[in-house]
Amino acid sequence: MAAAGALAKHEQILVLDPPTDLKFKGPFTDVVTTNLKLRNPSDRKVCFKVKTTAPRRYCVRPNSGIIDPGSSVIVSVMLQPFDYDPNEKSKHKFMVQTTYAPPNISDMEAVWKEAKPDELMDSKLRCVFEMPNENDKLNDIDASKPAPVLNTSKQDGPIPKPHSVSLNDTETRKLVEECKRLQAEVMKLTDENRHLRDEGLRLRKVAHSDKSGSPTALALRDNGSNSLPSLLVVIAAIFIGFFLGKFIL
Repeated sequence: MAAAGALAKHEQILVLDPPTDLKFKGPFTDVVTTNLKLRNPSDRKVCFKVKTTAPRRYCVRPNSGIIDPGSSVIVSVMLQPFDYDPNEKSKHKFMVQTTYAPPNISDMEAVWKEAKPDELMDSKLRCVFEMPNENDKLNDIDASKPAPVLNTSKQDGPIPKPHSVSLNDTETRKLVEECKRLQAEVMKLTDENRHLRDEGLRLRKVAHSDKSGSPTALALRDNGSNSLPSLLVVIAAIFIGFFLGKFIL
């Protein structure tokens, strides 16, 4: 009786890709996803659901549904991170169970409950864990490197000399530095001029307060007269620095 029941069971109507193995390539420190394609070559709608022997280790989207005639569905199988042991063989398996959809579908759970055993079709797949070899690692590294950009366009006219460009850049830097130095000199001379002007005012006040014939007054007059050439030099230097800086800029 069991043999007769097994012979009466329908063959899987869907075409699975891959047909027998679900391969997961490590490292398994993060979620690893592989895809399973289900194609319906028949002229009838087909209900499907995906089962596994390790439901806590996998996330399947979608895990059930209906495939129209001539259509396909991609099922994503996501393996959760785990500590991989190369000496341990995987015993995880998946099963794709299918049945022809009834004319009017209102409840998918009811379809599977009411389906007769001889109306169910299934395909089993085993899980295979693979670690990337050295060649795969090298290929991944090469793929991550940016490809060199080749300039195939033709340039019209003579190619500019890079040496002359560098000379212009050097001259520009020199001019900027010279301009900064002159501006610093102008600021320094301005401070000195202010200091000398304050000193001259102080000397005039002292000279007027003293008697005109005293030695102190004479000395102060001499100091005041000596400061005048210095003031003229400072003012001339300020104007020269200003015009020179303006010319350079």
